[in-house]
Amino acid sequence: MTQRSATTKRGRQRLKFVGEIIAELRKVVWLSRREALYLTALVLIVSIAMGIVLGFIDYGFTRLVNDVFLGG
Repeated sequence: MTQRSATTKRGRQRLKFVGEIIAELRKVVWLSRREALYLTALVLIVSIAMGIVLGFIDYGFTRLVNDVFLGG
């Protein structure tokens, strides 16, 4: 097998691979703009709420360690 035929074979494999990727992406059911905005807002709200909750828990444990174990 020559260098040229090996390169051509690899090139065809890459083109086939790219074609398969495009075919799969055409099968995807994409979200509408409204659904994407709704879900993005939902993720932001949940993330902020969890950050606040975990911040309070961290603050409480910090106070507990300082007051009980370190003697204030």
